[in-house]
Amino acid sequence: MTRIFVTGMGIISAIGDTVAINRIALTQSHCGITLLGLFPSAFSGKLPCGEIKISTETLKTKLKSDDPGITRTTLLALHAFEEAIQDSGLTPQQLNSPDAALINATTVGGMCLTDELYHDANKDSDGSPFLSSYDYGSVAVHMQKRYNIGGIVNTINTACSSSANSIMYGARLIRHGLATRAIVGGVDSLAKFTINGFNALHILSPEICTPFDKDRKGLNLGEGAAFLVLEKEDVIANRKVYAELTGYGNANDAFHPSSISDQGDGPYLAMQAALSSAGLAPDAIGFINAHGTGTENNDETESRAMLRLFVNPPPFASTKSYIGHTLGAAGAIEAAYTVLNLHHQEVYPSLHFADPIASTGLLPVNAYQQMKIDHAMSNSFGFGGNCTSLIFSKA
Repeated sequence: MTRIFVTGMGIISAIGDTVAINRIALTQSHCGITLLGLFPSAFSGKLPCGEIKISTETLKTKLKSDDPGITRTTLLALHAFEEAIQDSGLTPQQLNSPDAALINATTVGGMCLTDELYHDANKDSDGSPFLSSYDYGSVAVHMQKRYNIGGIVNTINTACSSSANSIMYGARLIRHGLATRAIVGGVDSLAKFTINGFNALHILSPEICTPFDKDRKGLNLGEGAAFLVLEKEDVIANRKVYAELTGYGNANDAFHPSSISDQGDGPYLAMQAALSSAGLAPDAIGFINAHGTGTENNDETESRAMLRLFVNPPPFASTKSYIGHTLGAAGAIEAAYTVLNLHHQEVYPSLHFADPIASTGLLPVNAYQQMKIDHAMSNSFGFGGNCTSLIFSKA
């Protein structure tokens, strides 16, 4: 089977605008969740979110973008993408090649500018500069044009598992001979569409989230982007390698539009499929970066799924306690964090945890520690029951 390695990464989140700064925050248990401030909303100053404290105008200047219709979503994606390709050392010629794929994921896309479109639609004008940015594919299209990506370009939206699925899809392209390398990941910015929508579902916590705690009150939304460069073993030569992507699995329990089945069928099947894909037994997994949103349903069902699959569940934690739930970006950011776990042989604790869920009794990692890890799993479970698990292995 074709072996696939991670040769570059880029991240921007509420705890930092580079991979290195994110890692420092994780090792120091620094939480980036604060009261909403920059984003204009009725919840400003009231609702805790994983907000990136860099203005959209600053991002435009830094990225040298003067496109009047560009969205914050696209700018965050560009920021992470540029770090990833620089980290990997990819050349313009390699990006231009027909064997270079770009797979982006997002749930918001240009909908972060819904208000602007609405106001423009009520004007007597020739149209809005934001119209071309409104659909999900606009982010990937902008990146394709800016970097002249020569191969397959696609966008995935499967809610909170979106960018985990972009990683899986990119790997499948490589294994089926449709690409030699794939830049895979996802992005979402804060938007009224998602803030108001999640508030209507009554799953936003009024406090900083507490994944896997018995008194958890819900999730905190966040924004961010991450991209990973996946490459076939035979084109890497002597370049840096972070980790190997060895397994992946996707399942859907089709239980409810926004909840997982009580026994965690989707998570269980996704984790089981990832292990089968990697050719690993459950006890080979040394650490799990859990989906761990902090909602009543998710944390209990993910815990039950782990208890079903593992005789003794391995150490696990939720990094959403640092950056909030970044929706379409979550799978990629957390996959990058999982790669850091392997590359540096360390684990980052779940923050704000106090007491276990009574029905499961599972305790997440509660302090930073160095740990021998050969294989680590990253879980991403989305609305509609779309569940994906990725397995990375020490290079």
